[in-house]
Amino acid sequence: MREIVVYYVDAFTDIPFGGNPAGVVPDAAGLSEAEMQKIARELNLSETAFCVKSDRPGVDFTVRYFTPATEIDFCGHATVGLSWILATEYGWLTRADRVVLETNVGLVPVEWRKQGEQLEAVVMSQVAPRTREAKVAVEEIAEILGIPVAEIDRQYPLRLGYTGNWHLLVPVKSRQAIDQARPDLARLARLNREDGVSTTHLFTFNGVDAEAQIYTRDFAPAVGVSEDPVTGSANGALAGYLVLEGILDKTKEHLLHIAQGHAVGRPGKLFARIVPQEATPLIQVGGKAVPTIRGALLL
Repeated sequence: MREIVVYYVDAFTDIPFGGNPAGVVPDAAGLSEAEMQKIARELNLSETAFCVKSDRPGVDFTVRYFTPATEIDFCGHATVGLSWILATEYGWLTRADRVVLETNVGLVPVEWRKQGEQLEAVVMSQVAPRTREAKVAVEEIAEILGIPVAEIDRQYPLRLGYTGNWHLLVPVKSRQAIDQARPDLARLARLNREDGVSTTHLFTFNGVDAEAQIYTRDFAPAVGVSEDPVTGSANGALAGYLVLEGILDKTKEHLLHIAQGHAVGRPGKLFARIVPQEATPLIQVGGKAVPTIRGALLL
């Protein structure tokens, strides 16, 4: 019988039972893909990260991500949860300034932000952002999401955004309208699968609290998750969209504070830093995490 160490980690929060819970398997060496999928189904969180020490130069770990239903290429909040565990439980906070994770979409460096000797936040550099046209009409997506079409904010374009996964980015006029969304999850799943999209991500600049400039909500039925409380990959894609679509000045650095999870009783906060570069901007997403469960899974 094998014992596999597992953690539940609440990401993008400093309060237990807030933010977005991720499963973390810090040593997944020897696990098959089928076993990883079964473990993710058993843990029954939106995503579980499986980590294996790497022998490749310049790479510390290889990471794979599974929802209860399928493998996905990248997951922001599970990356934050895993990195927090590596730093605080496995000594990497004092061993190095960062770790480099090899994912299905490429290398993701994760840096430590410290206050004295304490870990204050982890910051991941996501892969280069991209956007492309969304095929769905504004009227159709409003109907699928269960919000009045008048609440779609047409001063911003409806687009697909990417920093590791593709997300349908939907601008909405107010936080109230976002919180009142009642999507038809079966229709949304079909739409997202047709477009190769992982999640549908609603965002607004209006009605947000004093600590955040943007409020978001994320639905992911195409990958087996009805609603993701606080979404690192989608908010990274949103940050990239804001500069690539000319909403924010691409020649300047921006620091965005984003709130999410309030609609499902798991409020969380993250920050997204946009750094100008010659080719495409660098998108960094970071935040805190809180481990809530540590145990052994028996195989």
